[in-house]
Amino acid sequence: MAVTWNVARYDGDKTSGSLSDVLTTLHWTATDSETVSDVKHTGYCYGTVQLAAANSSSFIAFGSVTKDNLIAWAKAALGSDEVTAIETNIAAQITESKTPTTLSGEPS
Repeated sequence: MAVTWNVARYDGDKTSGSLSDVLTTLHWTATDSETVSDVKHTGYCYGTVQLAAANSSSFIAFGSVTKDNLIAWAKAALGSDEVTAIETNIAAQITESKTPTTLSGEPS
């Protein structure tokens, strides 16, 4: 199992100081799954992070931003402890799906 990170959406400003098309917010997802006896058990988390103010010395033009850039920026904005907590939570969701500790249902 390995958590897959993605950026589902991003927001930004048309101008910020002397820079144009500056990303300010990333909406990320993190998912993982495990199949046991043909049953797929999935863990999922979604969140939003604000990016630090754009720095002209390390600025990447909007048209040159890659998926890898976006994921790296999201993880950096979250911080390594929060990334670990998110990935641990996703693993716990999968474990709970495989071996439930609670019951739920609807009356017949």
